[in-house]
Amino acid sequence: MTVPGRPPQFFYATAPLPCPYVAGRTERKVVTELTGADADALHNRLSRGGFRRSHNIAYAPVCAGCRSCIPIRIVSDRFRQSRTHRRIIAANAGLRAYEMPPRATAEQFKLFQRYQQARHGEGDMAGMSFYDYRAMVEDTPIETWLVEFRDGADELVGACLTDRLADGLSAVYSFFAPDLTRQSLGTRSILWLVERTRELGLPYVYLGYWVPESPKMAYKARFRPAEILLGGTWTELTDSLAAADDPPSWPLHLAPVQQCGP
Repeated sequence: MTVPGRPPQFFYATAPLPCPYVAGRTERKVVTELTGADADALHNRLSRGGFRRSHNIAYAPVCAGCRSCIPIRIVSDRFRQSRTHRRIIAANAGLRAYEMPPRATAEQFKLFQRYQQARHGEGDMAGMSFYDYRAMVEDTPIETWLVEFRDGADELVGACLTDRLADGLSAVYSFFAPDLTRQSLGTRSILWLVERTRELGLPYVYLGYWVPESPKMAYKARFRPAEILLGGTWTELTDSLAAADDPPSWPLHLAPVQQCGP
């Protein structure tokens, strides 16, 4: 990728690893570094193109023979709360949200560990140390918040690492108290992001990848209206697309990728 007035942007392909979403498959990613004075502008362009951020890296899946990961974003100004959403908001009436700078704390990490052990005990993140967690939160070259959700007793019950984009907010990673399942804190955090984008006059909440085949990722299609990235164009997610056995792919159109790894 080249932009007039700046050096070429290099992209690298990672080595194959087991897919975290669909059993029996492998994943590969195309990655590029977000650095320098233009990191925000590059991050905005790549986010609109279906990329996600982790630390100072932007990445997107490029798995051979698989197109299950589909970028999705909520259209905030057209979003209307369902009866279920209103019930969840009422169940969390005492919840307060605080936009914190991206600084890791022991309190956050304790909640993060509880969440990982309860929800993703066999995943790689369950073994993260505090220093790994701190890097996840603090290693960011762009405007990022750690939104803390606290109950009436000021106890931390949820958090959402959130990037600010030119056209919206991007939910990087969320975690919450695993014993409060009836409060649906994950859904409540997404509803909060929709409310916040409206307050900021921004049109979208980027939710990452919708993976219809994965129970952990299929829920994202329940937030409508939403758009998915198909063939380089953001397209409204209709009932027919959501129900399709084989959703259309979203091919990336990149400059030649420099290989990294086997």
